[in-house]
Amino acid sequence: MSDAASDSRSGDDRCRVALLLIDFVNDLDFPEGENLRPHAEAAAERAADLKRRARAADVPTIYVNDNFGRWRSNFAATLDHATRGGSRGKRLTETVAPDEEDYFVLKPRHSGFYRTVLQELLSDLGADTLVLTGIAGNICVLMTAHDALLRNYRVVVPRDACASNSPELNEAALEQMRLVCKADVPDAAEVDFEELKRRDPDECESV
Repeated sequence: MSDAASDSRSGDDRCRVALLLIDFVNDLDFPEGENLRPHAEAAAERAADLKRRARAADVPTIYVNDNFGRWRSNFAATLDHATRGGSRGKRLTETVAPDEEDYFVLKPRHSGFYRTVLQELLSDLGADTLVLTGIAGNICVLMTAHDALLRNYRVVVPRDACASNSPELNEAALEQMRLVCKADVPDAAEVDFEELKRRDPDECESV
């Protein structure tokens, strides 16, 4: 896995599109975790397929993950914690586990941009279009989409590759992102990375 803050390989991965996987590395150890788990696992399967197709299209994948208040931790330790025996999020995390070609950014709060190096990494990659997946759709994905809009990124949120505690909450968040963040919200199977790389970033089908 590539350290977003220091890995020089990002210069070789320049692409107008980046795939973000938000908080999928997760032990789900919180009160709503069991409610979220089946929705999150289904979303992770869609995200894993998106990652495979992104790799085929030379689109970089960035894991944007909460540090869960573990200030002495790093991404490798976060991954180990989420996949330990007995972790509620073990299957979730393993479904879409990172590999050596991926980037990662640890975040202290909800948005992937808040006090992180994400914008610096995206600038280095030359990205203007972000495909957002992850959990929870109505919290961290939504907050990241809002901050992406403020930074003039085009936002795509595959509706079945993000999950919230309930389908109703997820649909409400998707509608918010469509209306306010001007996001496209297709099914994951409809995402065409090659077409996104060619498209004018100012185009927005959802407006």
